[in-house]
Amino acid sequence: MTIKTIEKLCCPFDISDLNLTIISQDKTENIIEGLLICDTCKRIYPIISGIPIMSPDEYREFKFEQPILERWKKYLEDKKVENFRLIS
Repeated sequence: MTIKTIEKLCCPFDISDLNLTIISQDKTENIIEGLLICDTCKRIYPIISGIPIMSPDEYREFKFEQPILERWKKYLEDKKVENFRLIS
């Protein structure tokens, strides 16, 4: 996914801007892995294999996302994720 495409995304719950943390990119600078975090509601959306996971909470399975978020916890600035939201 390109940065230009990501810049067009917003939080599907409150239409707020999303902050991007890039974890890995390919040779053409497409984002392969990363995190999108909503400034307002603190929801976190992982980017996996270039695809942002932005489904409504009731359709997401935390047990499937948890191993990825554990692996990326250094990018979360020592915050925890609970109910798909960052908690200080």
